[in-house]
Amino acid sequence: MVRVGGRNSGRAATATRAEVIYTGVDPGRSLVPVAPHLAIPAPAEPAAESSSLLPGEHTAARRFRFAVVNACTLASLALGMLAIVLAMHDEVRLAAAFLVACVAFDGLDGALARKLGVSSPFGAQMDSLADMCSFGLAAPVVVYASLAHTVPTPAAAVACMLVAGCAAIRLARFNVSPKDGRFFSGVPTTLVAAVLALTVLIDLPLPGVVILGGVALLAFAMVSSFPYAKLARLVKLPAWFWLLPVVGALVDARLTFVMLVAVYLVSGPIMWARAKRV
Repeated sequence: MVRVGGRNSGRAATATRAEVIYTGVDPGRSLVPVAPHLAIPAPAEPAAESSSLLPGEHTAARRFRFAVVNACTLASLALGMLAIVLAMHDEVRLAAAFLVACVAFDGLDGALARKLGVSSPFGAQMDSLADMCSFGLAAPVVVYASLAHTVPTPAAAVACMLVAGCAAIRLARFNVSPKDGRFFSGVPTTLVAAVLALTVLIDLPLPGVVILGGVALLAFAMVSSFPYAKLARLVKLPAWFWLLPVVGALVDARLTFVMLVAVYLVSGPIMWARAKRV
């Protein structure tokens, strides 16, 4: 603080005094804050984010493989949309055939991504969105069209909305949950869509109410916590196990299909109960 003052000696009256207060910091001196913990930190530099959708090298060959894999995903999505259009025009069995093709392309894109080494978070999100459109929306629409004249319309609508809602929950849960290489938690949406499509395609000779109950059961199986074996474990089963459905398909393909679906659905609660006992 600097004070500058002056007093007029020639007057006996009041003296005039000027005072200037300077509170700046002298050059060369450091200012230590009174409360260091209250000091506002300098804003951190934002981390640079990569805008690339494909991790790793960006060679022409890898870009091409990446495009092929995502083209399979888009093909699955397009086939699902075509299935909805066909179902709206009463071409129900043809729509079901397109759904089966959706399932094939859905399995193909994942297998190709791993085989070609172009797996990416972008591809995983694309696959999830395509699954919701093809299996969470197209599959229940096709089922609704097939049940429209055999069960009350509100009941068919509720069952199909149940499939759509449970598919969304199943896919969202799968995206945020840790992955298990051996089992699914709940029946995957792809398998549910395949079962629904084949049910319509082979025209199961079951009452509409029974099929409606099966649709609701499959919807709840998607969001269940029961462990269901993945295909990699199923193919390792003994050869005699696969001989039974082959012989059964030659005798009665429709009954064999129903039995296989029932065995797979029951296997989840059985494995869950065995794990609890252990």
